[in-house]
Amino acid sequence: MESANRKLIRPSLNEMKEQATNRARPLKKAVPPDQTNAENFYYVKQMQSKTPMIIVMKDGETLEGIIEWYDKSCLKVNRDGAPNLLIFKPNIKYMYKAGSLNG
Repeated sequence: MESANRKLIRPSLNEMKEQATNRARPLKKAVPPDQTNAENFYYVKQMQSKTPMIIVMKDGETLEGIIEWYDKSCLKVNRDGAPNLLIFKPNIKYMYKAGSLNG
């Protein structure tokens, strides 16, 4: 029997170094999106269902009405028995569905 010339197949030293440095680098975390659209989703849901909302302003005033439309900076609120309002979002402290806080 003749012994055949066999060559061992293995990566070169340079390839091994490259693989080691690639593994050593930490993977970058994905940058979170600038906007989640959660606010838009919430407004659209309340507008479609015509949910009565309580809006508490930063000065403590409380308003009740239905959100008719919104944009980047304000809400239009329709109210029964009172004038409709255009409310600037920075003046809103918080809001909730009417009847959802039973304090």
